[in-house]
Amino acid sequence: MPRKFKPGDWVKVKGKLIAPKMQVLKYVPKKKSILGLVDNDNYLECVWYKNGDRKTAVFHQNKLIKMIETGGLFKILLTTPRLNLT
Repeated sequence: MPRKFKPGDWVKVKGKLIAPKMQVLKYVPKKKSILGLVDNDNYLECVWYKNGDRKTAVFHQNKLIKMIETGGLFKILLTTPRLNLT
């Protein structure tokens, strides 16, 4: 299965009304219990902040949905109206 996300993407858990907005850090290897195979392409480490504390967790990529809004400076540049000074 191809990778659906890249580091820096904003995601949330599918189907949860109250889910934190998380940022993808990287894909991480996960060992499957059957036959001991390692899956390098389906599990993501994500980060979010809650009450000032940094939290991280690993999720299967099929349990996440990409958020359209990016956040940070890029969001500010896209949503700030430009002044026409001419």
